[in-house]
Amino acid sequence: MTTSGLAPGMWVQHPDEPDWGRGQIQSVDRHRVTVNFTHAGKRTINALVISLRVDVSPEAVDEIT
Repeated sequence: MTTSGLAPGMWVQHPDEPDWGRGQIQSVDRHRVTVNFTHAGKRTINALVISLRVDVSPEAVDEIT
């Protein structure tokens, strides 16, 4: 996945790290996406390598506030 379609404020999940929980995108810079995950904190993801899954569930909004 590229970063097209990803934007700050969106909720995502890392496909290989389910224990990290849901994450909210903080910034997108080319292929680098900074995400604040519920159980893993802030992580920078290379979108050329990892295809983040967009999470549109209502629960996502309540997890990180």
